[in-house]
This record gives sequence, structure tokens and C-alpha cells, in this order.
Amino acid sequence: MTAYYNEFDELAAAWLRELIADGLIAPGDVAERSIVDVCADDLKGYSQHHFFAGIGGWSYALRLAGWPDDRPVWTGSCPCQPLSVSGQQRGHADERHLWPSFHALIAECRPSTIFGEQVASKLGREWFAAVRLDMEDLGYACAGADLCAASVGAPHIRQRLWWVADTQCAEWRTVNQPRGKEGRNVLPQKQEGTVELGSGREDGWLGHADRAGSQGYGQESHQLNDATRWKVAERRAWAAGTFINCSDGKSRLVEPSIQPLAHGIPNRMGTLRGAGNAIVAPLAAKFIEAVMEV
Repeated sequence: MTAYYNEFDELAAAWLRELIADGLIAPGDVAERSIVDVCADDLKGYSQHHFFAGIGGWSYALRLAGWPDDRPVWTGSCPCQPLSVSGQQRGHADERHLWPSFHALIAECRPSTIFGEQVASKLGREWFAAVRLDMEDLGYACAGADLCAASVGAPHIRQRLWWVADTQCAEWRTVNQPRGKEGRNVLPQKQEGTVELGSGREDGWLGHADRAGSQGYGQESHQLNDATRWKVAERRAWAAGTFINCSDGKSRLVEPSIQPLAHGIPNRMGTLRGAGNAIVAPLAAKFIEAVMEV
């Protein structure tokens, strides 16, 4: 067993175990409890550690990027509810603000590389500024990219902040970084229309894919540089999905096997919740590839 998966949701944890059994993600053990109950001793003996593991998207993305199962790495997409524009936006006052628990484990165990993801809202960007400051205080180089799912051909936006912290990449350290309130680092203004992964590292910023790309589903409207090595085949993979009409008047793409909710049909909510909270693995893989190249 090479991986430790931490996931408090019962349905997602069961999903993880099935994916492990099917060989779709790194072999490992699933700890079905909150991260606040995890201690450093629980993590010994594993190469990969996935917190807020969901349905294993980070492990799957690492494999897509060519990251070996036995290469050390930590991942964690902290809960977005305190920061999402669709929530109450209570930020640090929300009990689901779990970065302090994740940060405490990082500070004690000092993993070499950490990948994470968060919503790209105003609060999400402020959250990442604080995270980067915390990581730099621990001696890590830290950088992020504001990317949308459309940049890998998905027919939806799903704008997210993707970030990495590493002990070996001193060139990512912040130099003349703009400062926000309380002296915290802030992210640069977005750059329209291109993905610049692997550039601009001197300010701790790996790049930005603009929301405008969603209109063209990441095709002609999105100019992609050579460093990311995008493949047309990955865009075509989204064609296997099915659009459903939702009550808010919008159409959304789902896997053909996922049907709309209906009274009396079991397990639909768990399926939709698991899929809805998952990261976009092809995009995560491209971010990981860019980091590996850097």
C-alpha cells in the first residue's frame, strides 16, 4: 500500500475503496475520519498522502501526469464551502475552514511536495495568499495558477486555483510580490486568454487561464503554449458526456451513467455529490506536468 487517503464522507470513502480495488488509483488505505483527528503517526509508511480525498481525483491525476505511485507527494483540496460565492462566505469563521489542520500536519511532517486546489473566488484568492505565506514561513517555495476546466476542453468553466508547494524549487520564491492588507501576498491581476504555466515564476505565479475560454470550450478561443503539451484527444474525451436540463434553466454535462435525481431511487445523491466535488483530473494532470517540467 503506497497511498494514504483521508476522507470523512462515508460514501466517498466507499467509492475510494472500490477505485483502489479496480486499480484506477494508487493502492492504499482509506482513513474514514476528519483531518482534525489525524496525527503524524497515522501517516508513517506511505509515499502518497491525499487529504480531503473525495473520489481520488488527485491520485488519478498524478498517474495521468506520469507521477509514479511510490514518489512522495501530499495533496489536499481544502473544503471550498467557506469561500464559495454560492455559500455564506464566512471564511475563517466557518467550521469547515480546515487549512489550519492541514497546515499543522505539513509543519510536523514536512513533505517534499504538496499540491492543492481551491475555488477562484475573491475569498479563495485571499485564502491562497495566506496559504502561500504560511508555506513560505515553513521554508517552501509556493506558486499557483488560476485555471478553468475549459482550458482542457471541458464544456464548462469550473474556475479553480491550483497551487503547489515544494522544498526544492527556490526560484519560485516571492520577489517584489504585491502586498495586500496585513502585508499578505496577493495574486497578480488575471492575464486574458492564455495559459502561461511555467512562466512568471519569479513572482510565485505559474499562470492563468481566463474564464473567456469557456465560451469556446477551450479550443480556438484558448491559446495554449508549448510547455503544457495539450492533446486534442483530451478535449474529445468530454464528448462522451450527456447534457441534462436543470431547473435553473441551464444545461449541464454529466457522465452518461449519472441520471438526474428522482424520488425513491437510491444512491443518486451520493453519486452526484461525489462527482460534483471532484477535481477536473485532466486539468490537474496538466498542472502537475508543468510543475514537473519546471
